[in-house]
Amino acid sequence: METLIDKITHLRQKKKAVIIAHYYQSPEIQDLADFVGDSLQMAQYALKSDAEIIVVAGVFFMAETAKILNPTKKVLLPDSQAGCSLADSCPPNLLQNLKVAYTDYLVVSYINCSAEIKAMSDLVCTSSNAETIISQLPKSSKIIFVPDKNLGRYLIHKTGRDMMLWNGSCTVHEVFSIDKLLDIHFQHPKAKFIAHPESELSILKLASYVGSTKGMLDFVKNDTAMEYIVATEVGILHQMRKLVPNKTFIPAPIYDENSCSCSECPYMKMNTLQKLYDCLLYENPEIHISEEIQVKAFVPLIRMLQLSV
Repeated sequence: METLIDKITHLRQKKKAVIIAHYYQSPEIQDLADFVGDSLQMAQYALKSDAEIIVVAGVFFMAETAKILNPTKKVLLPDSQAGCSLADSCPPNLLQNLKVAYTDYLVVSYINCSAEIKAMSDLVCTSSNAETIISQLPKSSKIIFVPDKNLGRYLIHKTGRDMMLWNGSCTVHEVFSIDKLLDIHFQHPKAKFIAHPESELSILKLASYVGSTKGMLDFVKNDTAMEYIVATEVGILHQMRKLVPNKTFIPAPIYDENSCSCSECPYMKMNTLQKLYDCLLYENPEIHISEEIQVKAFVPLIRMLQLSV
């Protein structure tokens, strides 16, 4: 009997489609995807793809990014309601007001934002390349960094640049409990604590390593420790366990006593195998972006990719 995975594989081949997934997707979607990566890697892969259809197993801003970079291709998202709390925290009209008030500032936007925000930006960055990009800007440049205040504070600390920060944050990375973290570390004294820079500064100060999802994967692969406490969305643990199956990975604990002990992004987990199959079958939901927004947003995204080489 043909399974749902078999059906998706057949449709993907028939329609010359490619499935790109983020590390925060469910394990079964990660294992099915043609490519799994972080936001930077997904953008790079989408740009180079010769597929006629790009299915983005991630959230809305990731699908928009793929469409901006591939305006003539059909880009699908399994669930159109898969949003992002961080992207939602930065409405375009409010950023426009800030740009009017501070006309001599460059706007650097974290990729976790809408197409409209990217179109209003001078540069886009991801957590993988943000430090590199900020460091390459002239010292005389005044910078507005949107929308993640936690990543912005981390970049100020790393680069020494004085930036105006938007007051946005990712709910997934703001729920880690220091008290519970210390308890787990007491139970696993040899475990190294690693964290994503979207986390609050109090969490980052405790970490042995701070980096993007791709950076965290590289770290656990090359580091000599055998146990790690990981402060980011729990989906990354699947790739870590595949990469180094002899090591132990423990999700960093969160405040909420009524949920699982780890931090999950409800938007990332909205995508399912059934929705993936349906979107391939019906070629819907499809991502549409106006030509004006696409053309404007394309420029800072390409600049980012060029500076990331």
